[in-house]
Amino acid sequence: MGSRVQGNLTEPILNASRPGTLAGLSMTILKFSETDPLMFRLILLIGAIMFLLSSFFIFFFTLYPTRRVLWILTSSTFLLGLCCTITSSVILLVLI
Repeated sequence: MGSRVQGNLTEPILNASRPGTLAGLSMTILKFSETDPLMFRLILLIGAIMFLLSSFFIFFFTLYPTRRVLWILTSSTFLLGLCCTITSSVILLVLI
């Protein structure tokens, strides 16, 4: 019984940490790309913000799975974060 309660308490944190890790990686790249073009940095910043919002929404979706709007917000912000990351990677490849 104790492990079931502990699992219910840690599951939202574990689910939210996955997109949060991607946001942290994006912010790390942003820190080391001070000399890169502004467009690259803005797209990377928007991607990091989208991953942070996705992490926030997935945390509450795990707590309240019946709220459909949380699932829609989670998936849309995660996909926007992925699109921004892919776009910034393409811009970086074109520049180099």
